Amino acid sequence: MAEFSVSYYQILVFAHLLLFVLWLGADVGVFMLGQHFRKREKWSLPQRLALLQLLVNVDMVPRSAWALMVPLTLTMVDAGGWWDLPIWVVGLAWIIGGFWLWLVWDAHIHDQTERAKRDNKIESVLKIGLTVFYLGLGIISLVEGAPLAPAWLATKAVMFGLIFAAAIMIDVAFKPVGPLLGKLISEGSSDATEIPLRRTMDRTRVWVWVVYLLLLGTAFLGNIKPF
Repeated sequence: MAEFSVSYYQILVFAHLLLFVLWLGADVGVFMLGQHFRKREKWSLPQRLALLQLLVNVDMVPRSAWALMVPLTLTMVDAGGWWDLPIWVVGLAWIIGGFWLWLVWDAHIHDQTERAKRDNKIESVLKIGLTVFYLGLGIISLVEGAPLAPAWLATKAVMFGLIFAAAIMIDVAFKPVGPLLGKLISEGSSDATEIPLRRTMDRTRVWVWVVYLLLLGTAFLGNIKPF
């Protein structure tokens, strides 16, 4: 019988792949639900609002995966020997990831409240900070050859930072949706309420596609390691 052996690093790689599948796979589900919400000629307004509620619930999967991806990536580069990090840095990364995960779920549970607004503001600041961190880490590594020596890994860090930046733009583009949706619910479906909402959602979807492309790019770099 062949000896069964699994390393700590291999377990981390598996967890990383699992989070990637949950992130991208569930996000495709969110995308499809959004597609059907737009079809006012096919679904009644109550049906479309039910689809929107389902979309919000499904969206918690990629949001959770994203939060956990941050500490997991740093743990992986340390365990794989790509970057020798002090144990306290790895621990801090998990504290930040856990706090982010709590913010996401607390805002979801207390939706449409002042508490949710506070959580969202804190999450926005956290996203900006992580954007700067990953972009800085990747760019410095590409220029200096350290701390991430492999160019593919440094490029992946830059792309991960760009995912954060694109996600921030999603939030910015999506912000008018709330008032527009409230107007749709209160006044009913008409060109006056539907067209502005549709245009806003279309602008948001441009950044969603950017995130998808960047996710695929990071997956390609991590698996193929072309340079």
